[in-house]
Amino acid sequence: MESMQRAGQLSVDQEKGILVACLLPGHQSDPQDPLSELRSLAETAGVVVVDEMLQHRHQPDATTFIGSGKARELASMAKLHEAEVVIFDNDLSPSQIGRLEETIEKKVIDRSELILDIFAARARTYEARLQVELAQLEYTYPRLRAMWSHLERIVGGSPGGVGTRGPGEQQLEIDRRIVQRRKAELRREIADIQARKSREVEQRNTDFFTVGLVGYTNVGKSTLFNTLTDARAYADDKLFATLSTRTRRWDLGGGDQVMLSDTVGFVRDLPHHLVASFKATLEEAVHSDVLLVVLDAAHPRAMQQYETVVRVLEEIGASRQQRLVVLNKIDALEHNADLLAFESMLPDALPLSARRGLGIEALVERVRSAARGRLCELELELDMAEGKSLHYLESRAEVLDRQYDGDRVRMKVRIGKRLLEQLRAMGAGLRIVGGADRDLARTQPPGWGREPT
Repeated sequence: MESMQRAGQLSVDQEKGILVACLLPGHQSDPQDPLSELRSLAETAGVVVVDEMLQHRHQPDATTFIGSGKARELASMAKLHEAEVVIFDNDLSPSQIGRLEETIEKKVIDRSELILDIFAARARTYEARLQVELAQLEYTYPRLRAMWSHLERIVGGSPGGVGTRGPGEQQLEIDRRIVQRRKAELRREIADIQARKSREVEQRNTDFFTVGLVGYTNVGKSTLFNTLTDARAYADDKLFATLSTRTRRWDLGGGDQVMLSDTVGFVRDLPHHLVASFKATLEEAVHSDVLLVVLDAAHPRAMQQYETVVRVLEEIGASRQQRLVVLNKIDALEHNADLLAFESMLPDALPLSARRGLGIEALVERVRSAARGRLCELELELDMAEGKSLHYLESRAEVLDRQYDGDRVRMKVRIGKRLLEQLRAMGAGLRIVGGADRDLARTQPPGWGREPT
């Protein structure tokens, strides 16, 4: 758990490491370079990769995952390069890690532990640190080997009370009880944060049309976020450059504004502990009206990354929203044929370059159209005292005509259906007195009168 206490440094900082992947049937790795993503993760964690090992198996070995022969070969490789850590692209059981460490005589970590360690180093907000700690405890619990021996021998001091087994209790049982208690505390605190955040998100969604940026890590989401909102948020060419969700107002022009959220990037085989613990971090994506799925068009595995994003969105419950695929980094494409290939697979995708600002106008227009919804012309009547509603109509809709009658105003407007629904949600005391949108008039809520035209 030492890595949780180091906010700016990873526990494997600048260690020499060997990467290992056991490729089983149906694996999702890049067939051209199966270790490419693990290599990037290791380098992000500060590991100097000195060698790599690949193995194809029909099923993992129960004892060492890769078999005793390969384990001895890995031990020789580690000794030759003076490596300090061996990193597997697979998830290993506690007994497999133990046996491998006995054979190799080096530290062995698996893919999930590496990702958790990176998240622990990058977590900056209080909420993110809590979520990382819970995820690490979920991962660590079945792997306890007296990791907490520096804590009290007897929980709560002297023995006594219901459920206390006395001083003869095994240390491992005490360790597990301590971890379980801490996990319960973290869950309660995270639940409070999630409830508060859900209320904030729901309130914002009532007031604004919301757009979420999602995608694989390092596809340029933060760069696009900065380009669209001028937020100057941190962006870097590395995996998991940011973990916390950031939300800013995005001015589309013409009086239209939406709230844009940048979320944590996804990776293949995201540890299920993180999927569960970071659901609050991805709350913005779950509740967004529209999701912009950002792809790195220049990446050779862009479509596989897209499939990963879609799969993770399904896992966290973000499946009801409209989605617009954004092909970022088109300036890095060497051939137009590459772009044509994407367009054949994703015909509605929008090509752009966040770094150079190419295609931004088309993106703005697509989002504005979604935010406004189907346009309709209506005659609305409301009280002059409805200042907020009047301002909303003047700034968001196209006012074609207005007539005043005492303390009432009748306005002919061209307005998107979504905007009209938002106006209705604000509690505006208006009436539809005429218009071409008969379907909308028939489905108006109680309290919305309609006069004959």
